[in-house]
Amino acid sequence: MITGKTGLVGIMGDPVEHSLSPTMHNAAFELLKLDYVYVPFHVKRGNLSPAMEGARNMGIKGLNLTIPHKIEVIKYLDELEGVAELIGAVNTVKFTENHVVGYNTDGFGAVKAIEEKKPIKGKKIIILGAGGAARAISFQLILNGVGEVLIANRTQEKACNLKDELTETSNTSVDCLELGDELSLELEDADVLINTTPVGMYPHHNDEPVVKADRMHADLLVNDIVYNPLETGLLREASKAGAQVVHGTKMLIYQGVEAFRIWTGVTPPVEVFETVLMRELGY
Repeated sequence: MITGKTGLVGIMGDPVEHSLSPTMHNAAFELLKLDYVYVPFHVKRGNLSPAMEGARNMGIKGLNLTIPHKIEVIKYLDELEGVAELIGAVNTVKFTENHVVGYNTDGFGAVKAIEEKKPIKGKKIIILGAGGAARAISFQLILNGVGEVLIANRTQEKACNLKDELTETSNTSVDCLELGDELSLELEDADVLINTTPVGMYPHHNDEPVVKADRMHADLLVNDIVYNPLETGLLREASKAGAQVVHGTKMLIYQGVEAFRIWTGVTPPVEVFETVLMRELGY
């Protein structure tokens, strides 16, 4: 039962109706008997300032931010946690009585998902894409001690711009690639391949994957952050090559688990998030 003592958390986005976060978080609150509720807030572009002011004044405990608010929200925070400051984007906010802190759990979620199957310390990682997700994951990989990060993008200039930002803040080996022969050569001894592009996402799930099985090898781990469909074209190709695969649902689960911990101080069971998510996706 919701009372005046119930802690309110939620997600702000435009759109937000599709978000799977409320179902996952509320299932965990119920399981752990925590007096919280998670609510979606449809906040249109241009309305974030009054929405954040309202959140402060209403005593909201925490928020997730999704498109298009992840960068603009920084203007309304008192402090950025280290990774969020490096990335320049926030997906999780914690409110205390007089202080609002921004975090980014996207990269954490992706790295945690990969490390379920393979340690990344000292490893060679190739990232497909150079947008916001690639940026978050790249910074987190570097903070977690990978040996080498290679950014491959359809527009190589964009990949090289991200590489320049990464090298400004780290001594880790970072480079940018085009998607053709150069990528094929680097894949020969890569440890992990991460797709951060929307290629293969429903309703374009029949699009040609960026990398085919003949460019992969059996010791490669392939992670696609697209989670609808669960088995993307890239992951099917990875399976053909005998490579390990990590589904996009895992990043979604772990970034949510970390946000839950930030707000409540309690780490929820991964299984409750996973069970609810898979049910909502129809698997």
